Amino acid sequence: MTSHQSLYPSQSNIPPENSPLFAWISIGALMLFTAVAYLGAASILRQTFPILSFLVGIFLYLRYPTLYLGFTWWIWFLVPIIRRLIDYKSGWDTNGFILVTPFLVTLITFATFVRYLPKSTRIGALPFVIAAISVFYGIAVGLISFDKVLVFRTALDWITPVFFGFHILVNWRDYPKYRENTQKVFLWCVLITGSYGIYQYLVAPEWDKFWLIQTKLVTMGKPEPLGIRVWSTMHSSNPFANVMMVGLLLLLNSVRPIGFAASVVGYISFLLTVVRSAWGGWVVAVATLLTNLRPKFQMRLLVVAIVLMLSVVPLATIEPFGEVISDRFESISNLQKDQSFNDRSSSYDRKLGIALSSPFGNGIGGTWIIDRDGKLVNIVLDSGILDSFFALGWFGAIPYLGSMILLLFSMFQGSQTRSDTFACAARSISLGIFFQMGFGSMMLGLSGMTLWGFIAMAMAAKKYHQQQASNGLRH
Repeated sequence: MTSHQSLYPSQSNIPPENSPLFAWISIGALMLFTAVAYLGAASILRQTFPILSFLVGIFLYLRYPTLYLGFTWWIWFLVPIIRRLIDYKSGWDTNGFILVTPFLVTLITFATFVRYLPKSTRIGALPFVIAAISVFYGIAVGLISFDKVLVFRTALDWITPVFFGFHILVNWRDYPKYRENTQKVFLWCVLITGSYGIYQYLVAPEWDKFWLIQTKLVTMGKPEPLGIRVWSTMHSSNPFANVMMVGLLLLLNSVRPIGFAASVVGYISFLLTVVRSAWGGWVVAVATLLTNLRPKFQMRLLVVAIVLMLSVVPLATIEPFGEVISDRFESISNLQKDQSFNDRSSSYDRKLGIALSSPFGNGIGGTWIIDRDGKLVNIVLDSGILDSFFALGWFGAIPYLGSMILLLFSMFQGSQTRSDTFACAARSISLGIFFQMGFGSMMLGLSGMTLWGFIAMAMAAKKYHQQQASNGLRH
């Protein structure tokens, strides 16, 4: 074996995935247990579901790595609504321990990080390592100032997406299988969660109303039909809007009837989130995608986009959807009268000063500071860039954001992937999400999973196609 080959997982050591019977049995058993437990004693799921999901995740990671990828995505998509259903039936749980499930399942990729850390430079995954080191630095600083439980809980939002992206990149030889799995996952995600989002808006299910009342999140709308700001099966509108953005961009390459149906409900639900930053990210991503595809794919994309527009626009402009969507679009064209925009703008300079005031950062684990009057106040920065500087300081934020920018720059170098529509979409998705860093902390939680995950997908595609081209030249 050559030294180059030894850098990557030996194909002979990877169990075959051509018969995933036991994988589906394990996933089916988890689903069956969840359903039975919910009907019998739903409260036990608060502790058992995270543990069982973690065990299923380990099994898939070891034996069926491609299905592990899809399982991880679905856990992120569905755990919030499972939590709401349990709380509605068994009473409000302030701890929300079940919400740790996606982090536990994703943290399994820490094994990949440890295994390939010494080889990360030669694999091309060094930027992920730099980002991880920056997060560890922020954790260390946070432990000095904040409650340890709070620090570790917040750190999960930061570190799990980086580990997940690292895992995808170092397994770049499996890119074709990862690509196929991801396309299927997001097709069904858009169809299912998009449909539920419309249902949520029209009906306002009791478990969603109960959650909205208990959390008192007035920014999520009113607990009544036609009053909810759609978040579907996820925990808030912003992550859901970005997941929809990702899925809808991937579906622009689909000409199948089910893909078209998913796109229609997906776009309606996407618009009902009224998340303007995600709408802007979609525009950036589509523009980037059009300029990076080969001409024949550009034409197909335009045709699909026109057909979707002719189908979605009439639905989005009639009641009960038209008023809420049109009002939000009007706010974009008249930002001077938009209260949310004005509030952010008026406090931005102050927040900028706070975020950049400490070269060492305040640490991961809280946004509490002592103001000039000696009062303890919670700072909401509304910006991933400011949040990075606030938590990580100059020493952590510059390498963290720099590694992200380096990856974004690298993925657009070369033309090997221009015939791979998924790879082009992954690059555009990454840029579309990064564009929103000025409006929210897109590097955290589910949004961070999409950002780091699709950056890694784009880089894996580039390495895979470079290897294919190199093999072709040798032969």
